[in-house]
Amino acid sequence: MTAALRTLERADLPFVHGLFNDPEVMRYWFVEPTYSLAAMEDRYNQRLHDETERRFVIDDGGRRCGIVELVNIDVRHRNCEFQIIVAPDSQGNGYAGAATRSVLHYAFAILNMHKVYLLVDNANAAAIHVYEKVGFVSEGVLREEYFADGAYQDVTRMAIFQRDFLAD
Repeated sequence: MTAALRTLERADLPFVHGLFNDPEVMRYWFVEPTYSLAAMEDRYNQRLHDETERRFVIDDGGRRCGIVELVNIDVRHRNCEFQIIVAPDSQGNGYAGAATRSVLHYAFAILNMHKVYLLVDNANAAAIHVYEKVGFVSEGVLREEYFADGAYQDVTRMAIFQRDFLAD
């Protein structure tokens, strides 16, 4: 696998649109899979110069394999939220772990974040495994936090600190 992260560009929006309209993908993001391409283009334009987020495409030799994001970047408290989607046809190939490590290196070595956190559906065992393997640690369970698939879902908040990630 030779995947790399690159900045999300306008030309990537049709790929992201496909991900965000896949019910199985969006189930773990706790949102409805009903995004129009026009709305995505509008949001892209609005966020173009937003310093509180960084969005990347997981790229393997020109093939888009997913997206990874740092959002809610808080420069005062030096923390941000991590989000990732690996395209269904690219899952099981190590992209999630590699992209997570790459974006954490960026967050800690470039942005100088102190802490990166995430929320993960407790039913998403594969994602939890990847996060733990990279070094994320559970901070607690948020009970019935999101409504998806007709029921409220418990999520775990996980985090990793700069000192721990860079020590490895």
